[in-house]
Amino acid sequence: MARLAKEDGVSLNRWIALAVAQKVGAVETAARFFRCPVGGAWSEDLRAVLAAVPDRPPDPGDELPPGCD
Repeated sequence: MARLAKEDGVSLNRWIALAVAQKVGAVETAARFFRCPVGGAWSEDLRAVLAAVPDRPPDPGDELPPGCD
């Protein structure tokens, strides 16, 4: 890691802090993205796949979060 920090021209502590911040941002962005679709923005291909799924309640733990229906 010290080599990478040196190549970036920052201290090792700064490089580690930036790496952690980047990872946290990526995880939070992914969590928001997969929480629910934005404005019902599903592609037609996905709609076709979902139309073939049997109509039954979700398995426990697979429910949509409140506000995403």
